[in-house]
Amino acid sequence: MKERIRFIINPISGVGKKGVIPHLIESHLDHSRFDYDIFYTEYRKHAKEIAKKSSDEGIDIVCAVGGDGSVHEVGTALIGTTTKLAILPAGSGNGLARHMGIPINLEKAIETINKSDFIQMDTVLVNDKPFLGIGGYGLDAVIAKKFDEYHKRGFWSYVKLVSREFWKYNPINISVDTNGEIKQMPAVLCTIANASEFGNGFVVSPKSDVTDGKIELIILKPFRFWSIPSLVYRFFRKTSHESRFSEVISFEKAKIKIPHKIAHYDGEPFDVRDELNVQVVPHSLNILIGKK
Repeated sequence: MKERIRFIINPISGVGKKGVIPHLIESHLDHSRFDYDIFYTEYRKHAKEIAKKSSDEGIDIVCAVGGDGSVHEVGTALIGTTTKLAILPAGSGNGLARHMGIPINLEKAIETINKSDFIQMDTVLVNDKPFLGIGGYGLDAVIAKKFDEYHKRGFWSYVKLVSREFWKYNPINISVDTNGEIKQMPAVLCTIANASEFGNGFVVSPKSDVTDGKIELIILKPFRFWSIPSLVYRFFRKTSHESRFSEVISFEKAKIKIPHKIAHYDGEPFDVRDELNVQVVPHSLNILIGKK
């Protein structure tokens, strides 16, 4: 019996690949294995609604076609279900897809779906909000909010916003409680990492593993502007955890207090409470993967 796969396309994510995707699916999907249909999102959270309905219908695989925001909507709707998440990366950063070894080339990404290799990955729950890969409360949260409001998608829009906002950003003071051990410190980045990267090869947590039952809190402490080139180099070379400005705390549960109630989960901006109860939810999402 063929498996059923539903593609959910976000027509506004990324930088203009969506028009060719139906043709690519028809041309490269293994029709001997799959029956498929395509849905287009029309508003924010629509992908989540479609994904939940798809799981209720018994669809075997739901594929998020878009960026990390689209993956967030679809994937969080499938947590705790038997329906598998697939990704066709058509966004600006594609962080989770890159971590999972899914090719950015769409034809090759469809071939990955044909192979149907999958794992049961951990997810993260912060108070009542789940996410899949990366969450943050520092400068990255500010950038995510600005990017959400920005008129143009793409990598260079990120670069422009980071360059602009960095000089205006004041580090936040955070408190972290893991198993009764409390640390207080200033932070430029306060990032919860289940997966390894924000996107575009910018790796914030090189050691993160989505199947190890743990998550990492990445703290980037304040630094002078002349350290920027070496820090950026470290992030792209996957050695940021070795910087003297970085602190990494691995945990299963933690309580984090933050002064500002702005956050992002998988690149999507959210308003949050100032006290965050963070926990890993082990092996809670079935996801198709590529070759790392």
